[in-house]
Amino acid sequence: MDLHLKPSSVKSKKLYIARMMREVGPDPTTEELRDFLAAFENPSSYNNCIKALRLYFRDFLGDYDRVRTFKFCRVDYGPVRLYSVRELREFYSALDTERDRALFLLYATSGRRRTEVLDLRLSDLRLEDRVIMPVHSSATKKTWYSFFNEEAKAALEEYLNVRQDPKRSGRLFPMAWAEKSCLFRIAMEKTGLHITPQTLRFWFANEMARLGVPDRFIDAFQGRIPRSVLARHYTDYSLENLKAIYDRAGLKVLS
Repeated sequence: MDLHLKPSSVKSKKLYIARMMREVGPDPTTEELRDFLAAFENPSSYNNCIKALRLYFRDFLGDYDRVRTFKFCRVDYGPVRLYSVRELREFYSALDTERDRALFLLYATSGRRRTEVLDLRLSDLRLEDRVIMPVHSSATKKTWYSFFNEEAKAALEEYLNVRQDPKRSGRLFPMAWAEKSCLFRIAMEKTGLHITPQTLRFWFANEMARLGVPDRFIDAFQGRIPRSVLARHYTDYSLENLKAIYDRAGLKVLS
């Protein structure tokens, strides 16, 4: 709690720590930890594991010396591909559940981060007004008012008619951890298009810019505005003003 981590971040780090416990035990040496890390071939997974180990040994056990020498490796993400509207429509047609169609359009028309959408609760959504209310920010990520278009609203209404939440979690999109890690996998296999929440977020920013929305408002929609700026320019970033700017843009995916 002191580190202000989101539930999804806590769960991810617990999985890495649990794996470490299974493979090298609860009291490994630095050399054993180095061998454990060597098993991670994916640079992002390697870096995420280091983050989890630092959290556990430095912040929980107070034993930073054991992990002090571990350095992050460089991740070459390469350029993010900007998909065309035609490709987005082709991909959307390959989505075979109400949930995936609602997720796809919410990502594409809100510009929210992957985990931000998956962590949404029903109470965070004002469906009739097409507004996503600000939620508690983590230490590194911030959110403000976000919006979605009529296409996403219609898809959400269809999804909510069949939504199941046996654990009564209250989440808008309740799903198992394994499902979260492979969103849209079937549509990717059907179309050969590698469209992810990250690429939809990138598409949103580019499309809103093409529609004439100033960068500072796109940044606000996507949670890149510091709280201090929001406070100083409250009128510019008020719900009413942002909603008017969003609606004037006329963002569309399917039509």
